[in-house]
Order: sequence, then C-alpha cells, then structure tokens
Amino acid sequence: MTDTRQFEPMMHRALELALLGPAYGANPQVGAIILDKDLNVIAEGWHKGAGTPHAEVDALSKLPNGVPAGSTAVVTLEPCNHTGRTGPCAVALIEAGISRVVYASKDPGDESANGAKTLTDAGIEVIQGVLEREADEQSVIWLTAMKKQRPFITLKWAQTLDGRTAATDKTSKWISGSVSREDVHLRRSNLDAILVGTGTVKYDNPDLTARKPDGSRYEHQPLRVVVGMSELDQDLRVFNEDAPTVQLKTQDVREVVSQLWDRGMRHILVEGGAQLASEFISLGLFDEILIYQAPLLVGGTNVAVTEIGVATMTNAVELDFVEVKQLGADVFVRAIPRKGN
Repeated sequence: MTDTRQFEPMMHRALELALLGPAYGANPQVGAIILDKDLNVIAEGWHKGAGTPHAEVDALSKLPNGVPAGSTAVVTLEPCNHTGRTGPCAVALIEAGISRVVYASKDPGDESANGAKTLTDAGIEVIQGVLEREADEQSVIWLTAMKKQRPFITLKWAQTLDGRTAATDKTSKWISGSVSREDVHLRRSNLDAILVGTGTVKYDNPDLTARKPDGSRYEHQPLRVVVGMSELDQDLRVFNEDAPTVQLKTQDVREVVSQLWDRGMRHILVEGGAQLASEFISLGLFDEILIYQAPLLVGGTNVAVTEIGVATMTNAVELDFVEVKQLGADVFVRAIPRKGN
C-alpha cells in the first residue's frame, strides 16, 4: 500500500504554486507538480486565470519531450472532468501517460467533478485527500461558492469601539486607521465585486477602487455594484472610469446574488450600509464578517447592523471568531457563522 505521507512535501509546494494564480475570477487557484518514477520534481505549473491552461496542463507543457514512464502528478484540486474554455484535465493527464495522480481537495462542481473516476477507469492510480484540510482552507472561497452555487459573501464594516459606523452628522471618514485601510484595499484587489447601497453612495461618495499604499491602483479592480432603486447622480465617484460599475435597481438581495453568480462572480464584498448588511444577515446570506474596530467613541444611532429579525437572545446569530489581530491602532476581527446554525 502506498504511503501517502511521502507526497506531503510535494503537496505543500503545489499549494504554494496555487497562490501564484489570481484569487479572483470564476476559476480556482490550483497548483500542480509532475514527479518522475523516483519522485523527483521534473515540472511545476499553476493556473494563471480564466482561459489559460489549467495547472496540470501548464505543468505538462514544461516537458516538451513527454512524460517519463511511471510519473506522478500532484495536484491541489481533483483534476477537472469537463470542457470549458479548456479541455478536461483528467483526459490531458491520461493522454500524457501519467501513471499516478495525487490530489488534495475534492472538486464539488456539478460539471467539473468526478475526474478521479475518469482517471481510475483509465487504469491510473489515484490517491486523494493528501493535505486535504490545508487545501480546503486555502480554497475555502471557491469551494464554498461551488458547493452553495452562489458567490462567497463577505460582509465588512469599520466601527468605533461603541459600535458606530458614523457620527451623528453621518460623517465616517476616517473611522479606521491607515493600516486597516491598506488591508481593505488589498482584499478588494483579490475579489470579484464590491456591493454598496444607494444611501452609502449618496452620503459617502466612495470611489470603491483597490488602491496601493502609494495611491496607485492595483491591476485588478473589482466590479462596483450599487444596489437600490434610487436615481443617482452620474457624477458620483463610483461611476468614474477607474473601475467598472453596475447599478442593480432591486431591493431583493437574493436577486442581486443570483445575477452576480450568473456574471461569473465567485467572491463578493458587501461594504455598506447598515440596511444592506442587515438584509444579508437576516437571510443568512453571508460566509464571513470582517470588522475593523477603531479606538473611538462617538455615540449616536448610526450602527453597523439594524433589524435582522432577532427578538430575543436565544435567536441571536451565532458566530465563531477565526481571526483577531491588531492593525495599527485598530483591532481586526474575522468571524464566520457557527457550524450547525
């Protein structure tokens, strides 16, 4: 019986390679390594974005003279089994003459799954689940989107220590410090869309682009999505040419999520305001919450979350803190819905 632990160092490397690809877009980040019969690395590859060769094919392309007999492919995700912009990776591995395939995460996609069966049926040895937990954590956004058939939804807000998102006069610039803002912009550069309500656009006139600390823009800019029925002045910054923008004139956030899924969005960030965030929470339509809490007190009624359908503590939305850290003078908290709720 094959000792699967021998493939763990190679899978760690494949996970590192996966992160070289873009985190945004409809495709997952995947890394692949080809080993010869003595388990020496002879080729590496990763997926570089929609329409480009998948990680396995990218790695195979580094072997112009073909795959040596007895070779093994180590891949972070089960090789796909469908034809999209590119062909199925399971078939590419079979045709290349790979003898063994080792992968970490199982592909949950309706169309792309079952690559392992295709490989097994072709007589290829398949080993699954090597560093599966690590791989699942690294790809949690894409895997969640595929399983739920909707974008991974992140809710985010900055607040004072007493839970306010703006002063009484509705000013909110700046609640969080520069370190927190840098963190937000980096996160924006790695997702597909940012959602805000029309009220936030009117009051704050945000730009909603992803900017580097020096003020220049990141190469990738997420789609700016304005949700709500109100007519908006087209001179507002959200409609500038710095990034694409769409206004969805609906109050049904489920319809918004559905439309963005159909557009190929796999990770969306809900930035404000309180009414929009509360609608997502009340429907259970979120996968994580990011809070940037500043050491300020302002009082008043401008809170991050309003009515979410909780009348008593026994009905409170239960969360788990998965990350808490200092960002400059602020405290950053990342929380996810408690499993089983």
